[in-house]
Amino acid sequence: MSGEELSPGIISPVRRFGRREFDFERQVAIMAIVNRTPNSFHDQGSTFELDRAVEAATRAVDEGADWVDIGGFAFSAAQAHIDVAEEIDRVAPVIARVRAATDAVISVDTHRPEVARAALEAGADVINDTNGLREPGLAEVAAETGAGVIVTHSLGGPGRRVFRPSYADVVSEVADFLRERVSAALKAGILPEKIIIDPGHDLNKNTFHSLELTRRLEEITSIGYPTLVALSNKDFIGETLDRPQGERKEGTIAANVVSILKGARILRVHDVAATVASVRMTEAVLGWRGPVAPSHNLA
Repeated sequence: MSGEELSPGIISPVRRFGRREFDFERQVAIMAIVNRTPNSFHDQGSTFELDRAVEAATRAVDEGADWVDIGGFAFSAAQAHIDVAEEIDRVAPVIARVRAATDAVISVDTHRPEVARAALEAGADVINDTNGLREPGLAEVAAETGAGVIVTHSLGGPGRRVFRPSYADVVSEVADFLRERVSAALKAGILPEKIIIDPGHDLNKNTFHSLELTRRLEEITSIGYPTLVALSNKDFIGETLDRPQGERKEGTIAANVVSILKGARILRVHDVAATVASVRMTEAVLGWRGPVAPSHNLA
């Protein structure tokens, strides 16, 4: 394995988001997913109720998550429209209660500037935008508040249907999009050390596209910003392994480890405890950390 794959040349690798600091040259951050939506593809509304969402977030931190991502608007086009006020009502109370309970990083999964501002006021540290900062005003909110931003590739954005997405070369087109949107973020006044990129596995992409993005992920991580991958339990894993929604944990872990070896530094996941164990082991094998317990192997 080449050194380029393990050391992607991250711009400002030591970064602080909220109350936590990360050295992305030697550390992988684990982001737990908490959805206050009735139709999220994996949990199917199990954390839609406010107390359940807060419990899920705090449990994830107890299991080792560094970060909690809270969303109130699903990416899927198969959902009823919700207005800005309702989205705020879904995410802001969760963020406020989780903020009071933990020093973990909190991001809000939204593409709307009004929701982002309300979430930041409630205690969020980062805006996670699956629309790639294309919504007017969102980049300006991030620049004004000093929030971190996750710039994600998608063709249509959340809630918009894209039939049979096609690419001449999915990896190069995603990379070009991310470079262009990062440039727009910088022009809006967002600092380089606040920017994270995400190639958007399965967001307006089929299984072959998502496998190719994983296979050639170093072409994304070499852009220079910390790369987040959101692979957890996604359809490309299910279709590759012929596994239903609830039986994709092992495939997710394998894809995440491959992604780390190719430069990913933030993993967005549902199964926190299993991910923590696999990531800590991967970091140890790479020489980034030592064993937690002293050696008892006297042979």
